[in-house]
Amino acid sequence: MSQIHSPAELEAFRKGILSQRDPKKPCITLCSGSACQASGSAEVALNLEAEIQKQGLSGAVDIRRTGCHGYCERGPIIISNPEGICYFNISPDDVPEIVTKTVKEKKIVERLLYTEPETGEKITHEDEIPFYKHQERLVFGDNVKIDPKSIEDYLAIGGYAALAKALFGMSAEQVLEEVQKSNLRGRGGGGFPAGRKWEGSRSAPEPIKYVIVNADEGDPGAYMDRSLLEGNPHSILEGLTIGAYAIGAHEGFIYVRQEYPLAVENVNRAIRKAEELGFLGKNILGSGFDFTVTVHQGAGAFVCGESTALMTALEGRVGEPRPKYIRSNIKGLWDRPSVLNNVETWANVPLIINNGADWFTRFGTEKSSGTKIFALVGKINNTGLVEVPMGITLRDIIYKIGGGIPGGKKFKAVQTGGPSGGCIPEALLDLGVDFDELAKAGSMMGSGGMIVMDEDTCMVDVARYFIDFLADESCGKCVPCREGTRQMLKILTNITEGRGKEGDIELLEELSETAKEAALCALGKSAPNSFLSTLHYFRDEYEAHIKEKRCPALSCKELIAFYIDPEKCQGCGSCLRKCPAEAIIGGKKLIHIIDQDKCTKCGTCFEVCPTKFAAVTKISGVPVPAPVPEAERTVIKQSKEK
Repeated sequence: MSQIHSPAELEAFRKGILSQRDPKKPCITLCSGSACQASGSAEVALNLEAEIQKQGLSGAVDIRRTGCHGYCERGPIIISNPEGICYFNISPDDVPEIVTKTVKEKKIVERLLYTEPETGEKITHEDEIPFYKHQERLVFGDNVKIDPKSIEDYLAIGGYAALAKALFGMSAEQVLEEVQKSNLRGRGGGGFPAGRKWEGSRSAPEPIKYVIVNADEGDPGAYMDRSLLEGNPHSILEGLTIGAYAIGAHEGFIYVRQEYPLAVENVNRAIRKAEELGFLGKNILGSGFDFTVTVHQGAGAFVCGESTALMTALEGRVGEPRPKYIRSNIKGLWDRPSVLNNVETWANVPLIINNGADWFTRFGTEKSSGTKIFALVGKINNTGLVEVPMGITLRDIIYKIGGGIPGGKKFKAVQTGGPSGGCIPEALLDLGVDFDELAKAGSMMGSGGMIVMDEDTCMVDVARYFIDFLADESCGKCVPCREGTRQMLKILTNITEGRGKEGDIELLEELSETAKEAALCALGKSAPNSFLSTLHYFRDEYEAHIKEKRCPALSCKELIAFYIDPEKCQGCGSCLRKCPAEAIIGGKKLIHIIDQDKCTKCGTCFEVCPTKFAAVTKISGVPVPAPVPEAERTVIKQSKEK
């Protein structure tokens, strides 16, 4: 492929691609993001190729292996075009039937369609499925249309048109003004206005400036940036190049976690292809603007998601934060002006340039424009990636899109913002999700993790888990974070294990205040958030653990016990056979008992006891009833067994 030297050549190249594509030609789109690959999409792809060849359809049917479609709970996912028939949970064995019935005979394989849980209705098309219907997929929607390894696919849907418009139709100042007018706020955590950050770097006197993509996505349960980099890397490159033009930078970096091999592979390939066609490198599209991009793989340190730690790592040193006496957009990488935004923020830039700031602000709220991608995980029926307009309520996300809580359990809380965020209770389910409203509720947007919890979740243990994570990930440079998180973890662990005492809550609050005031970086300053938010909304659980040595959620292992009710036990032996600790005493048709000294509290007996008997119960905070004396454990009569 030869380089493109003008917008006219770009448009001619795009038309050439489209002219070679028949929109009526059958095309099977297969989700091949990391989540679906883990579910077997690679094997499905091999079977598709073999089956198409076997049925004599080679050349007559295209296969497009795309990035993540979002509905990870139902992967692998196939869309059969041009009809748009959507199939879920595809196995390699389903492939012959799909090719024969749907591709050749234009019939629907009903068992592979989405089934509405309440009505049993079969839904054929993706945009009619509740999970997708209530979303607004501005950024993430193109994932289903393109093969991330094909720059031609990206160009066919209008890719790099925004870059050409910026370079030839707008001055750098006009690009900056449009981004400012759009009120695009950083999607990586703090929600700082992108345009204001860009303006600071552009106005800085230092002539050498940098633009950086923060793809060091380390929040537990979060994988939005990974899926964008995997599925649509050119959109990030295009946004980054436009940002570089706006601030006067000629060099950019993508800092990505080493744990994201597919994202690294796809973005490196995208850079090579963009250089070949003239979208990166010297004299981009004949505009005279030069810009290069380098991928840097991080070593997996959570703290490197913090801007100064990330830049220190890019410089080849240990990734530790440094004091922000001067903001990094003025004095960042190698002490030069550096604009750092996360993957999703950069992917929004081409949309704003193509459609205008006024269009962008139609979505979201007055102070939080556009959409946000969330990783919806935890105790939720429909796990996956969802893109919604800012301001949508938590209730709509969890129930309309997420499908509610599995097993008829009761919703308890949702944690937003990763380990540095907070837990929001049921009483605030109608809270609008944007930067400011989440902050008022004691949480934050963060990068977009959203972990749903049900009635079986202990909120004290949730705080302990996230403090444990942050204590382990602390770089250790400052005392308030290094020692503060360790002490908080020690106290919380004692509370969950029944060793909590009066004054622990007050001591935790004091440690939290110290960390928030004195820690060097955002990791330490926000580390207490999980504790503070759970204490604010679930103080009664802390008090039950400390005063009554009781876990209301029956979750904390050291505070629970399992007991077999002699009135319900039918002597079936299920628990006896499955107990890994051999802690159950009994015999055929005899009432069973649990030896509390041997019991490891693994819960196996509780899980395997037949539902119709429900003889094994889980208790906390009350004495375990004395076991039935052996002399009284009479043989269960046949009539009772029936």
